[in-house]
Amino acid sequence: MLLDYFHLAVHSIRHRKLRSWLTVVGIVIGVAAIISLITISRSLESTIEEQFEQFGANRIMISAKGFQGPGHVSEGLTIEDVETIKKIGGLSYVLPTLFRSTEVQYHQQKGFTSITALPTDNFKEFYDDMGVGLQEGRFIKEGEKGVALVGARAATELFGKEIRLGNKITINKMEFKVVGIVEEIGNAQDDNQIIIPLESAREIFHEPEKVDAIIAQVKSTTEIPQLQEKIKRDLERKRGDTNFQVLTSSQILEQINQILGVMQIVLVGIAAISLIVGAIGIMNSMYTSVLERTKEIGIMKAIGARNSDVLKLFIIEAGLIGLVGGIIGTALGTGIALGVGSISKEAGFTLNITIEPAIVVFGLLFAFVVGVLSGILPAYQGSKLKPVDALRYE
Repeated sequence: MLLDYFHLAVHSIRHRKLRSWLTVVGIVIGVAAIISLITISRSLESTIEEQFEQFGANRIMISAKGFQGPGHVSEGLTIEDVETIKKIGGLSYVLPTLFRSTEVQYHQQKGFTSITALPTDNFKEFYDDMGVGLQEGRFIKEGEKGVALVGARAATELFGKEIRLGNKITINKMEFKVVGIVEEIGNAQDDNQIIIPLESAREIFHEPEKVDAIIAQVKSTTEIPQLQEKIKRDLERKRGDTNFQVLTSSQILEQINQILGVMQIVLVGIAAISLIVGAIGIMNSMYTSVLERTKEIGIMKAIGARNSDVLKLFIIEAGLIGLVGGIIGTALGTGIALGVGSISKEAGFTLNITIEPAIVVFGLLFAFVVGVLSGILPAYQGSKLKPVDALRYE
């Protein structure tokens, strides 16, 4: 019996192709927007988690309140804070850092990029702990000045001519010899940066005391909570203020995920509006269908069809419209997500798009349910028509 309902529903949809396709478009847009946004946001979350795993779970980041990462100038930390933290036991090493965005010259060409400055002691150890190697060349040695490491994309794209080992670049009128090219990490911020010794940065940026962030490498991950609290206490006592924050990589990741979660809810909410419009389109189409087929309903009832038979027929028809829109919308949304992944890779940020079967199934079921719910009222109205009145309808 259900197969007969299905054939009748398909026949009705095919009989009014233009209206059916126009109705389907609303569902397609809504489902495509939701699927693409959910896929992109979940893939972004996964990519960020992978990068934070690379940063290391056994690190503590100390920065001034309001610090937002490389390229952002903060206020509040000094080399005195570094010395305070170095006195705390349980830490392998402590790295003060400076981050600046500035003009770089190479072969009479000028480019603008971010500069990361690290102390030369523990330099290689820091990169080894991050699991980041070099495409070619070597790391900066302890005590060196006037040398630099160049990110993979900065070496090939910052200037018209590729930067190679042994070439010299000029930063704030100071010449630096390139001793290493860092392997591609997968995000534009890191791959476009240039890394120089901290002492050289203090000289060219005129920052003898300032520190933007302090990275503390912990010997044992089990001691992270205790060391985090000790760093807070010691800095507060030494500084006499709380104008700083002490965060682990998991806490930073949690903050980012919270922001991504809010963004995902807002974006999916906006996309859902188009799905509501699509649902209204289905409802309108079904009401029109009921009106056009009033006499047909009367004939069906006259030969023995029950109210439930008419109800099922129209609900299946509405569900099919939703399902077709869901299939096309899911395919389109998946394509959009994969396209964004390709574009992001070209832009320097490796966004690993993962198509989750659960999301695909969700898109199909969601569209079908929306179709069914949209068709209930028109179907109910059609099922309640009296055979005599329906047969008289012109």
